Amino acid sequence: MQTCDFLVIGGGVIGLSIARELRRRRTDARVLLIEKEPSCGAHASGRNSGVLHAGFYYSPDSLKAKFTRLGNERLTAYCEEKRIPLNKCGKLVVAKDATDLPALDELLRRGQINGIELQTMTDVEAKSIEPRVKTYQRALFSPRTSTVKPLQVIEAMQQDATREGVNIQCGTAYRGRQNSAVRTNRDAIEAGYVVNAAGLYADKIAMDYGFSEKYRILPFKGLYLYSDEPPGAIRTNIYPVPDLRNPFLGVHFTITADGKAKIGPTAIPALWRENYEGMGNFNVGELVEVASRGLGLLAGAGFDFRRLAIEEIAKYSRSKMVSLASVLAEGVDERNYQTWGRPGIRAQLLDITKKKLEMDFVLEGNDRSMHVLNAVSPAFTCSLPFASHVCDQIDKAIK
Repeated sequence: MQTCDFLVIGGGVIGLSIARELRRRRTDARVLLIEKEPSCGAHASGRNSGVLHAGFYYSPDSLKAKFTRLGNERLTAYCEEKRIPLNKCGKLVVAKDATDLPALDELLRRGQINGIELQTMTDVEAKSIEPRVKTYQRALFSPRTSTVKPLQVIEAMQQDATREGVNIQCGTAYRGRQNSAVRTNRDAIEAGYVVNAAGLYADKIAMDYGFSEKYRILPFKGLYLYSDEPPGAIRTNIYPVPDLRNPFLGVHFTITADGKAKIGPTAIPALWRENYEGMGNFNVGELVEVASRGLGLLAGAGFDFRRLAIEEIAKYSRSKMVSLASVLAEGVDERNYQTWGRPGIRAQLLDITKKKLEMDFVLEGNDRSMHVLNAVSPAFTCSLPFASHVCDQIDKAIK
């Protein structure tokens, strides 16, 4: 049986960041991170958009608002230190018509309260940043938004974690709790403290420790369509004004680290937790669980799940995706959008008592374990300060 002081379950950007922070705070502690896949970042962390968000979407009293601005600064500095290419192309948020203007004003208000650099501009000024952009009267520009290749960040963090003394074991899957030990597919691990950063399976593991009683993960599939146009054909990220009642930002243009455009993502209800492509990773138990939960939401959710599901499933169509993107920019031709990217799955937390999606980060824990139940977008951007927050909570719990 292996022993360690801290066991971190999950090798995504959150798990790696927490393991590094634990080791930084306790230089003599034995920190072990286990990841079920052959490499770190195989799920959400390595499949996300790569956008380093600025932090103006989020309610000022939220953890997301607190961590996104600082996370943007720290992760930008980290990428520069590690010479990981960043595309500092910024972001335009545009209005489709007059009905979007009040929400655009709300984004500006949130940005000002959150201390985010934002520029409000006319439609003519917006075109000076992106000549092809389409907006009604006004737009917001975020100069601090940038993009990066997520796996390059994960690889650098994994190398740093190993160099700093974190023991990383890939191909090691959590199988259950056995008194004070954790069972894996390889052997048992006796851990002084367990940190659950398992993403899509965070709720399942948390329940083994008596947590996540009112929460369950509801998976949503994210797809992007890549443009065949040359790099620089669109200069900046272009986003619509979002529906601030739900955590999804709508189909938008993302400019990758190498200057290529992609449109998406979808937020299609997935049929099981790792429902990436076809029947891969099929799990009949999860299918029954997710389907029954979805049917329950159709009957009466705290948000319009029926409309969301219908609208998102329609985005399996390339023509639908291109049509939605064409509202944001001129010259969007379906012939230039032929290639789908790697699907990602958002591990979205659902409060099953209120039947509503959780909009903010959610942690539960005690003096034996801590569980990261909701670490959805912009968790990649927030990863470094959020890891400090998790470790602060652990420090308080074990005093």
